[in-house]
Amino acid sequence: MSATLVDTNVLLDLITDDSQWADWSIQRMDAAAAKGALTINDVIYAELSVRFAAIEAIDNFLERARIVIAPTPRAALFLAGKVFQRYRKSGGARTGVLPDFFIGAHAAVTGMTLLSRDPGRYHTYFPRLELVSP
Repeated sequence: MSATLVDTNVLLDLITDDSQWADWSIQRMDAAAAKGALTINDVIYAELSVRFAAIEAIDNFLERARIVIAPTPRAALFLAGKVFQRYRKSGGARTGVLPDFFIGAHAAVTGMTLLSRDPGRYHTYFPRLELVSP
């Protein structure tokens, strides 16, 4: 059994019933759930929270979807910082560590598969990461 870290964009597809992506996201989450736990981290929780008026609502959504929250390991936080340094050296303009770096590093350090519709930075900065994307 292997866990899958589910990116915010996939969860938003479900919440918004996105006409283009909801079916794809549901199918990939079902397939991932058959292999192991569906997981998010604190960064994904924070990104997702903007769609909910109350903490109880987001927690209820996560419980119904059988998604567990896993804290980001220190090794992943360190890796996210190093990847951000590389990003800045290659001309990246952001002044703070990007959420994708925290998410990708978490999946990479823990050996989780990452389910995301936005593979760009993940492929570039975490090339060995097992990624499920369109």
